[in-house]
Amino acid sequence: MRRAEKSGAVATTQSQPPARPMPGGLINPGMGSSGPPSPATTANSLDAGPLSGLIDQIEEIDFDPAAEAHLVDPARPKDGPLEEFRMLRTRLNHLQSLQPLHTLVVTSASPAEGKSFTATNFALVQAHLDRSFTLLCDFDFRRPIVHNLFKFDRSPGLTDYLEGKASLAQVIKRLRGTNLFLLSAGSPVVNPLELLNLREVKVLLEQLPTVFNWVVIDSPPMLFAADANLLATMTDATLLVVRLGQTTVDSLNRALQGMSRNNVIGIVANAAKRGELYSKYSYYRNYYYSDDKERKSEEKGLSEEVIEALNNQPLSSGEPTDKE
Repeated sequence: MRRAEKSGAVATTQSQPPARPMPGGLINPGMGSSGPPSPATTANSLDAGPLSGLIDQIEEIDFDPAAEAHLVDPARPKDGPLEEFRMLRTRLNHLQSLQPLHTLVVTSASPAEGKSFTATNFALVQAHLDRSFTLLCDFDFRRPIVHNLFKFDRSPGLTDYLEGKASLAQVIKRLRGTNLFLLSAGSPVVNPLELLNLREVKVLLEQLPTVFNWVVIDSPPMLFAADANLLATMTDATLLVVRLGQTTVDSLNRALQGMSRNNVIGIVANAAKRGELYSKYSYYRNYYYSDDKERKSEEKGLSEEVIEALNNQPLSSGEPTDKE
């Protein structure tokens, strides 16, 4: 991510051809060289553009995630995973303040490395912020999972919208009481890559940032389908997920070579052991997250341990001790 911060390298929006009607009543306005709106204006853009009034038309569903979803819980701020995703949110929001960054592809080199886990939880913590409308899109038409994680119908979804069978408002759901919106993969299709090559996909990804501050895309693994490579050319940035102890250097290099390196803004290391993350910082985490009573007790215990350790130390007289 530091390389992206220094260079500001993110795919820029190209000039668009003349406007024409799109599925679901959308019209391509031709964004030109101005690019997507800044985060400061996103929340105020609901009354302008081809997606005017979209938020009010979206159906709300209950927030009832599946047990296997492994979502972070904001009611448990001491949990390590929640803090890690907040740090990721801070870094990406900082990059967003430096350059146009609203559409993000989350992918991995191979299956079972945690791309859906990362995309879902990043979208969730991003939606915790005030007025931060976040859309989680399932672009994995082969093995979609977002609808299972949040327990709602797979269709109508994205494929139904692209085929003109449903409007955009009909395929997006909003989790009641949150800023998180969901777009499922939709009905199964026999030609996923051909569907992604439709011009409507590019236009949709250009128009969604006029309503949503973040559009997070869960895509297929890079080495098993060309979908992620194609989506990377139509979005602002790509986040690559690796699984510690499983992802090989060879597969990571092949994934990076398969896309524009300038479009990869960072790599997320998944499946780190709790001890690897916090063993050296457990005292500081406990200091900041424990209440006053617990903190004073820990400080008292620490002082007693230090005093006892000092009392057991040999005098620094330079003379050898029995242990030496």
